Amino acid sequence: MPGPEFDSDRIFGIVPADVALALSGLEFLSRIASGDLPAPPFARTAKMALTEVTGGRAVFEAHPAEAFFNPMGTIHGGWIATVLDSSLGCAVHSTLEPGYLYTTVELSIRLVRKVTLSSGPMICEGKIVHQGRRMATAEARLFDRDGKLAAHGSTTCLIVKVPGPA
Repeated sequence: MPGPEFDSDRIFGIVPADVALALSGLEFLSRIASGDLPAPPFARTAKMALTEVTGGRAVFEAHPAEAFFNPMGTIHGGWIATVLDSSLGCAVHSTLEPGYLYTTVELSIRLVRKVTLSSGPMICEGKIVHQGRRMATAEARLFDRDGKLAAHGSTTCLIVKVPGPA
């Protein structure tokens, strides 16, 4: 089981937009999950990693840490929302053709169990519910190390075609 240095073998960085947009969402995210492309720097900060991706599904492993404590000594809901949002967004992204991106227009989360250091590592699975040409919806569930549901959420994303060079 990965410890606090879960990212020690992972590379982090920014993928140039022209490289990212030339790939389908599934190919892009698969390369991040495999380590062939760098994971976003924020993933290191949030102590989470994309571990599985298929068309319409994305799974993250996330590690609660003291840096994410709220004043009551449990993990802040903002970190939980971040993990859910990442899984939700990547589930949508995994369905996109080259030249498309998405942006979150709505995010809703429900916290059903407190999250502590001993809750991790946690698994968050996001899945597409509906995808149209311009909008997509997805749902995600965050489970603690014992497989108990800690939180769940949903999103609506706008799908945008990136204009090519003039």
